[in-house]
Amino acid sequence: MAKSVHVELRENESFDALLKRFTKELQKAGVLRDYRARRHYVSKSEQRRAKIRKAEHRRRRKLAKLAKKGQLGL
Repeated sequence: MAKSVHVELRENESFDALLKRFTKELQKAGVLRDYRARRHYVSKSEQRRAKIRKAEHRRRRKLAKLAKKGQLGL
C-alpha cells in the first residue's frame, strides 16, 4: 500500500517550513505508522490479542477518568 505524499515549495518558503509541511503530510497519510507496523511480521492471532489488549486498556482508562470526575455511578 504505497501512499504518495507530495508537497511543492511555496513562494518565499524556507526549506525548514517545507520540511515541516512534508512531515505533517506524512503523519496525516499514516506512512510512518504503516511502515513501523509492517517492520516485523505479526501473526493474525497476535494482532487479535494486541487489539483486545488495547481495547481493555482504553476501557480501563475511560473508567478511571470517569471515576476521577465522580461521574461513575458506583
